[in-house]
Amino acid sequence: MSDAPVPLTAHYVWMARYNAWFNARLYEAAAGLSDDERKRDRGAFFGSIHGTLNHLLLGDKLWLGRFAKLGTDLTMLDDTVLSLPPFTGLNMQLYDDFAAMQGHRVRVDAAIEAFSLWLTPQRVSQTLTYTTSTGLARSHPAWEALSHFFNHQTHHRGQVTTLLMQAGVDPGTTDLLALLNP
Repeated sequence: MSDAPVPLTAHYVWMARYNAWFNARLYEAAAGLSDDERKRDRGAFFGSIHGTLNHLLLGDKLWLGRFAKLGTDLTMLDDTVLSLPPFTGLNMQLYDDFAAMQGHRVRVDAAIEAFSLWLTPQRVSQTLTYTTSTGLARSHPAWEALSHFFNHQTHHRGQVTTLLMQAGVDPGTTDLLALLNP
C-alpha cells in the first residue's frame, strides 16, 4: 500500500459509485411499498419518501447543470440528464410515477459516475460560477461545489432511510464502507 496522497478526484469517483449503489438500495426498498405509502406525508422536510427521493433527483440535476459549465466535452451531461421543467422550487415534483422516477435516477447516476471520471485536478480547481435556485450569484472552486453535491445526497438519503424505517422497511446497511464489502 502506497503512502502517496490520493487525489481529490479519486474521492469523487468513489462518492459517485456510492451514490449509485445507495440510490439503487433505496429505490429497491421503496419499491416494496404501495404508491400511497411512498407518498404518505411522514413529516419530513420534503414530506414523503417519494418527495425526498424526488428532491434528491432535482438537486442532482440542478448541480449537474451547473457543473456542465466546466467543459465543452461533457457528453454524459446531455439533455436526457439535464432537462427540467420550469423551476418552481426545491420541492417541485419531477415525476409522479415511481417507476419513471427510478428509471431516470439510474440514468442520472450513470451520468454522475461518468462525470466523476471526467474530473481532473485542474478541472476541480476551476472557478465555478452559477446562480442559486434563489437567484444569488455564486463563484468558488469547483471542488467546494462537488463536495457539497455529494454531501447533499448523503444528507437526504439518510432522511429516506429513516422514512423507510418508519414505514416498516429496513434498507439494510448503507454505510460508505459497506460498498467495499457488500
